[in-house]
Amino acid sequence: MSKELNQLQPSVVWKYFLEICKIPRPSKKEEKITAFLQSFGEKNGLETIVDETGNVVIRKPASPGMEGCKTVVLQSHMDMVCEKNSDTLHDFDTDPIQPFIDGDWVKARGTTLGADDGIGIAAQLALLASNDLVHGPVECLFTVDEETGLTGAFGLKSDLLKGKVLLNLDSEDEGEIFIGCAGGKDTSISMNYSKTPVGAGQVGYRVKVSGLKGGHSGDDINKGLGNANKILNRLLWEATQRFDMRLSVFNGGNLRNAIAREAEAIVTIPKRFASEFETYAKAYHNTVRHEFKVTEPGLNIQFKPQDLPDYLFDAATQERLLNALYACPHGVIAMSADIPNFVETSTNLAAVKTLDNGIEITTSQRSSVESAKHDVANMVVAVFNLAGGKSVHSDGYPGWTPDPDSEILDISVKAYHKLFSKEPKVLAIHAGLECGVIGEKYPGMDMISYGPTIKGAHSPDERLHIETVQKFWDLTLEILKNSPKENQTA
Repeated sequence: MSKELNQLQPSVVWKYFLEICKIPRPSKKEEKITAFLQSFGEKNGLETIVDETGNVVIRKPASPGMEGCKTVVLQSHMDMVCEKNSDTLHDFDTDPIQPFIDGDWVKARGTTLGADDGIGIAAQLALLASNDLVHGPVECLFTVDEETGLTGAFGLKSDLLKGKVLLNLDSEDEGEIFIGCAGGKDTSISMNYSKTPVGAGQVGYRVKVSGLKGGHSGDDINKGLGNANKILNRLLWEATQRFDMRLSVFNGGNLRNAIAREAEAIVTIPKRFASEFETYAKAYHNTVRHEFKVTEPGLNIQFKPQDLPDYLFDAATQERLLNALYACPHGVIAMSADIPNFVETSTNLAAVKTLDNGIEITTSQRSSVESAKHDVANMVVAVFNLAGGKSVHSDGYPGWTPDPDSEILDISVKAYHKLFSKEPKVLAIHAGLECGVIGEKYPGMDMISYGPTIKGAHSPDERLHIETVQKFWDLTLEILKNSPKENQTA
């Protein structure tokens, strides 16, 4: 790590964040970070538990004079979204993240940074390792597999935690305290196809959409960002109508909770239409760049001749697939009537993958209204039913109902005002948080969520705002200094 990174403040938090960057921790592969946390707790002489699901709990007694406070749970997730640029050589299973300073931000070289939620872990470790901070009894909960299924939160036993107050350290906008979140579910679709030979008189092309920002399918869904799957499919659909294009491969996007940044297809065009197709593709590139000139200035569409593929999708499946992808909803479906400028319901066309024996499409739906979540998921199913696809829903996860009268919210708002002489925004978030699941496991848990500013989460543009890490740390300490007392009632 560079000397500059080692000099960032608060040094104790950045120290542990840089340590975490060295430890591979993809979703569902958290063994190394779990071992690190277990060793950390034991070396510091703290009660440390690893449960059956792989979650880690480390308990620390109250500092002198704070023994009468309620136990506060500080919670983050161990795993990180593993996204990289196509030209970046990086193995997330073995290679460390390479952070660097870029102006006021810390970023990673060509990959996601893992500040979501590595910076939450770092703050917990800094608190656990300290011997001079003021706090009541604390439990630090580190959950597994938040990003691809909330597996850790769902696997929590109802008797694992002692605390009744929870600080979730997984939000991404400093100055905002969250008291509610959307619920979500995934809808996956499979389609079969038959392989047909390439006819005579064809030329091959590789068409690629790249340069998009991507981002979080909850936090960023209302920002007008481009979806590479949608942009590519629009071109392919039109080329099919005009130039008798045939499709061999369609691959776009990766993760269910990330807006697709890149997508590519291998196609054939009759030689007699090749020149017209190239003219059209150039014009389409300019058209779409103009449409997204504000939100996606890096958008790029490339088309290059290549060798003919070994086979094509059968024509009927190609037609059904491209029609379904065109019709499949993506983006904001409804805004909240109760909370100004708050997304109520959305859906994300996350990934399209061509396999040897079929096509897999991954989508995810979110809503703060449970019935609307199911409605938009069924909307996606209906589209693909018409195309002959087979759809499967995940179990999903619940939302978190806001409690404006929360005791820990009142303490946190006062702490923020004391530190920074202004009021924080109190909001609900369209992204999913583990608070909804934890609240079901522990009825009556008094919860808030907050964090430093992170932009571009779930994409290689992920960046952590340096100045806000200090504010995040100061707020955490001020909240803990004023932990609610055991004999107080909300």
